[in-house]
Amino acid sequence: MSDQSSLPGTAGSVVGSAAGGANDNFVQIVDVVKKFGETVAVKEVNLSIRKGELFALLGSSGCGKSTLLRMMAGLESVTSGKILIDGEDLAQLPPYRRPVNMMFQSYALFPHMTVESNVAFGLKQEGVPKAELKDRVQSALELVQMARYAKRKPHQLSGGQQQRAALARSLVKRPKLLLLDEPMSALDKQIRQRTQIELVNILDKVGVTCMMVTHDQEEAMTMASRLAVMSEGEIMQLGTPHEVYEFPNCRFSAEFIGSTNLFDGNVVEDEPDHVFIETADLPTRLYVSHGITGPLGMPVTISVRPERIALTRKPPEGTFNWGKGVVSNIAYMGGYSLYHVKLDGGKTVIANVTSLALSEIDSPTWGDEVYVRWSASAGVVLTS
Repeated sequence: MSDQSSLPGTAGSVVGSAAGGANDNFVQIVDVVKKFGETVAVKEVNLSIRKGELFALLGSSGCGKSTLLRMMAGLESVTSGKILIDGEDLAQLPPYRRPVNMMFQSYALFPHMTVESNVAFGLKQEGVPKAELKDRVQSALELVQMARYAKRKPHQLSGGQQQRAALARSLVKRPKLLLLDEPMSALDKQIRQRTQIELVNILDKVGVTCMMVTHDQEEAMTMASRLAVMSEGEIMQLGTPHEVYEFPNCRFSAEFIGSTNLFDGNVVEDEPDHVFIETADLPTRLYVSHGITGPLGMPVTISVRPERIALTRKPPEGTFNWGKGVVSNIAYMGGYSLYHVKLDGGKTVIANVTSLALSEIDSPTWGDEVYVRWSASAGVVLTS
């Protein structure tokens, strides 16, 4: 996210560069643990968020992501560890004094108040002078393009408009950190896709540091500059959307982010620039153009994304990374089709085939014999 703008109504409060120094550790989560009785919901999580960054915590229900967010907001206590924002330990501050604002999944707008009154509510509680309050509310509503709806009540707004009103209410208090809890879950798919871009643009313009939690992979990949994949209270992988998708570091990340084909086997040759794996899933060896650290014979899993797999009617050349089977299912997606190919060995492989590529191989249909193949650079070796 860019950090060259100021918060609504704050002249000169430009957020600093996220390029280095203390700004890389603007938000610090240090050895944080959360227990509910004997149940450990969050297990010694360590995480740093950069100033001006839109960071996403991604995971399935019950993985601990919302609990971590609630601890940052002060809605749950920390069992052990520290959470710091701009060097300040949040444990010393009650929720209402933290430099944090949280936008809830339900938006939590007061139904009896107008949009304008909802946005102004927190400022009134703080005793902000009327003239300043009016200016800040107006700036926040203009930022989210809701000034024309200022006198409407929540039930008179669409889902997307309610979300923008809730966002204005969160931003008007000028938080150092904005927390978003499943921000798009109440919207239908078409509106959600459009609103994702709108929300990123608004937050980019403001320059506020933002942490969101979501179970929606597409949402995290679209909106976040970096993301962390969580499972059972632990962070499994951290990186940019591109890094996490293209280079998963474990089986869980590979399966949770997007879809993938997994082949189990054993290492039979390991060199700095390649590795060969024997697998029962294919008649050929698996060949991956990067080495690993481990003994020969060790069990590994190879992840190959569906869009990396080509479909042919003729046997591929070479002695690795291909198999023969029959088309067992086809899902037409418009610009591409998902082909499910049941290999001779019994495993089903999914290939994402573009309409152009299909036209070049005379569009195989159910029951047709086909071959699947992929390059040495398409696979990623997973050791856990």
